[in-house]
Amino acid sequence: MNHEHVDVAIIGAGPSGAVAAHTLADRGFAVLCLEQGDWVNPDEFPGDKPDFELQTRTTWAWDPNVRQRDADYPLDVTEADLSPIMFSAVGGSSVVYGAHWQRLLPSDFRVRTVDGICDDWPIDYHEVEPFYEEVDRFLGISGLGGDPAYPPQDFPMPPHPIGIAGVRIAEGMNKLGWHWWPGTHAIPTSAFKNMGQCVRWGVCERGCPAGAKASFDLGYWPHATARGAQLITGARVARIETDAAQRTATAIVWIDRAGVEHRSTCNAVVLAANGIGTPRLLLMSDESGDGLANSSGLVGQNLMLHPNVEVTGVYDEDVESWNGPAGQPVYSLQFYETDRSRGFYRGAKWNLMPIPGVLNALKLFDDLPFEQRWGSAAHDLSRHAGRILNWVANIEDLPEATNRVTLSPHLRDSSGLPAPKISYRLSENTRRNMRFSIERMSEAHHAAGAAKTIANGTLADIGSGAASEPQAFSPGHLLGTARMGDDPSSSVVDRFGRSHDIANLFIVDGSVMVTSGGVNPTATIAALALRTARHIADTARDQRALA
Repeated sequence: MNHEHVDVAIIGAGPSGAVAAHTLADRGFAVLCLEQGDWVNPDEFPGDKPDFELQTRTTWAWDPNVRQRDADYPLDVTEADLSPIMFSAVGGSSVVYGAHWQRLLPSDFRVRTVDGICDDWPIDYHEVEPFYEEVDRFLGISGLGGDPAYPPQDFPMPPHPIGIAGVRIAEGMNKLGWHWWPGTHAIPTSAFKNMGQCVRWGVCERGCPAGAKASFDLGYWPHATARGAQLITGARVARIETDAAQRTATAIVWIDRAGVEHRSTCNAVVLAANGIGTPRLLLMSDESGDGLANSSGLVGQNLMLHPNVEVTGVYDEDVESWNGPAGQPVYSLQFYETDRSRGFYRGAKWNLMPIPGVLNALKLFDDLPFEQRWGSAAHDLSRHAGRILNWVANIEDLPEATNRVTLSPHLRDSSGLPAPKISYRLSENTRRNMRFSIERMSEAHHAAGAAKTIANGTLADIGSGAASEPQAFSPGHLLGTARMGDDPSSSVVDRFGRSHDIANLFIVDGSVMVTSGGVNPTATIAALALRTARHIADTARDQRALA
């Protein structure tokens, strides 16, 4: 492979990098993508192994500080309420995502206009809509059109069955008069392109052993390389080089698995390293410490993590809670928009989650004395497997300058590069949103006939009383740290993801999001990456810095 000089160098092979690589290679550009992780074959995933629940707590844990794979870099979370999750591999974190596939709602682009807080995006839903639709068709998204919470939309494949669990929950929601809808998934309902048939094992969030999920190693990368895109794995980018005025990106310096440093010159750079990796690299690339593309001072600020809360419903009869996809048999947007009577801004998207595995059932009873969780007692408790369901609320995180990514003064990765330091505190608005969501999800379980509810892994049944202080888990969405906008003084990139400061530097990952919305963001990230890549191709000869 020729990586000494290319038209476009892409950093990161996750969803946004994959879409950008495919789009630009298809337009005839010489594309090089550098990924610090590697390919993961479906047969490596733990979901069909007897010890899968043990593996998911160690070598396949979501937290890179726990997992410690060779491709991971550590996270300094000494000043963070949450420990972010990510996965370094071809396909990025999509190899272990649940493939919940939902668009932002129109109000998400207009929070300042609608609610008087935060900032509006420089673009609206309808500008992104055709790109949503194109990615949906490419991946074979499954879902049911007609959800009244959304503008009109339809999907190329029918939805997955909602199963016994979905029917049970839907009946409870109907009793309450609350919105629910069959889940939308980046999991085709039949074999599609190079993806296999979903076998409904319910282990989607640990990688699909059947190769049936549209993770971007399957959904996009084979098509990108077929168009001529080069992909180098085990390549950790150390810095982006620019001209002396820091107005033009000139090269990418990267380190291979053997520790050898390489330099690839390029005509344009596309950052697709996620909402933590992208600001980290911009900060590492400037010897002054101010960061590249940072005349606004906003690189790394406004980190949004989507803290989640969950309520488990324990049912007296089998509801086949192991049955996938996981995925979301159903979701709800009942409490998505702002209602000031609740005492906070914005809301949350709920998704019903299957719970595969006996250890997941036993974990619900961690607060019991040891003798009640051991031996024959453990076997009695294990019978809850198949009879427990999770409502999970994806809490909308508001942008705050104090929630940010900087460089750790003491922690380094295996290449000697500074690790990112995460400074993140839950705001009072977020805590109120979490408490409210816990109370309402417990109510929904009881309406569906749950014998009791367990909030966030504790035995406190909060269905009839005030919620205890919520504890967030598994924040998997890394957003907002290089926001887009029309004004270079208050944003990092323009409406097409182009840096205001560096004319040939683009950002296509979740960093560019102005507000986080309350839905899973991958559909939006992929649509924006497609839109930016098209813009790069269309304007390749007209690159001018705005600041």
